[in-house]
Amino acid sequence: MAKIKGDVVIDQELCKGCGLCIEACPTKILAFSTEVNQKGYLYATKIEDNCTGCSSCATVCPDVCFTVYRKKVN
Repeated sequence: MAKIKGDVVIDQELCKGCGLCIEACPTKILAFSTEVNQKGYLYATKIEDNCTGCSSCATVCPDVCFTVYRKKVN
């Protein structure tokens, strides 16, 4: 059976640092950055590469910062 591999791309300039995505991520691959974006917010960033593509982060994000990709891996 093929496994599903996911990836997430975050638009750092749209992120206002609410942290909802960090709490919603079941694999805990997201965290706050150590830098601020142009608006002065600590933004969400990917810290690990084991995304499952579940889209929980994108679902809870009020600023629509996330693009989630899923692909089958043999």
